[in-house]
Amino acid sequence: MTATSTQTPKASRDWINIVYMAVIHLSALSVLLPGNFNGWAIGLAFLLHWITGGLGITLGFHRLLTHRSFQVPKWLEYTLAFCGTLACQGGVIDWVGLHRLHHLHSDELPDPHDSHQGFWWSHMGWMLHKISAQAEVPRFTKDLGSDPVYRFLQNYFIPIQVVLGLGLYWAGGWSFVAWGIFFRLVAVFHCTWLVNSATHQFGYRTYETADRSTNCWWVAVLTYGEGWHNNHHAFQHSARHGLQWWEVDLTWMTIQVLQTLGLAQKVKLAEVKVAEKE
Repeated sequence: MTATSTQTPKASRDWINIVYMAVIHLSALSVLLPGNFNGWAIGLAFLLHWITGGLGITLGFHRLLTHRSFQVPKWLEYTLAFCGTLACQGGVIDWVGLHRLHHLHSDELPDPHDSHQGFWWSHMGWMLHKISAQAEVPRFTKDLGSDPVYRFLQNYFIPIQVVLGLGLYWAGGWSFVAWGIFFRLVAVFHCTWLVNSATHQFGYRTYETADRSTNCWWVAVLTYGEGWHNNHHAFQHSARHGLQWWEVDLTWMTIQVLQTLGLAQKVKLAEVKVAEKE
């Protein structure tokens, strides 16, 4: 993609994504209907938030697949990718490719969610438009595109979600679907998107990166450590994002547990050591 590529809010609307987002958000309001407010369903939503948003998106899609910050056995890699697929944030190949493009052109016009276009654009608006960055995804995801497992997860993330929904309905009725599917999806959506929007607007900057990335503690709380975004942009291949003792990074703690169990290897920490000396 050239530096002159543009993908601003003036791009044509993507009506498929608009309808997709509208249906999920409106369906989430069904948690307010009589009979849907129960402890088991709410607990299920929190559990699935961690499985899909924490283990799936943050640990799997982001630190493992996008940045290859560590290695795990293939069965575990596929399991984490499956958990991320359950977050229903598009296909895994698209997610990884667009995030790699974000780092290559962070806060420049080719960045899919360039924060200079405003909070709304970087948070959600860019997904409601047809952006030119989409055409670049295959070039940046050859490692995933050649794998039949990732192609399956890419193409069938919605049917997989439907199967999960049917299982939840069988287990607990509509309240389980309302909380475990729709409310949980909306919660994970916006927690993830805050990393694109809020951590390019609010917080403090430890490192003088070429973009507007910041460290934002409350986003870190909501995203299992992803809010230490300025640290991440300074050392994007580091498995650890919270570099100071007060920058709590639950995902890094999870990676440490995997190391202890012998499941995580080749964990990239050299850049973190550089950061700690500064």
